Amino acid sequence: MNVFENSVTAVPTTQSGGWIMFTYVSFATSLIMVLGGIMVMPIDLWIRGYLGIGVLMVVQASITLSKTLRDAAESARLVNRVETARTEKILMGS
Repeated sequence: MNVFENSVTAVPTTQSGGWIMFTYVSFATSLIMVLGGIMVMPIDLWIRGYLGIGVLMVVQASITLSKTLRDAAESARLVNRVETARTEKILMGS
């Protein structure tokens, strides 16, 4: 038996297809509502542009932050798998 077989198994996702679709629809709806609200505000065009750019920057920063946190968690999980495999190999006496 290969020591690394147990540590390389895929981690099942806990999100259903419905949940993933809900998050996409929620994100799109909220972005459309905010941008629509900015468009109908009785303000000058340059202020609308400033608010629109601000909203897009917040969205971009949120996506970057969530990706960074996910990558860090996946990296920690991989390190834990490697350490577990090393420990199992040492305990097996190989």
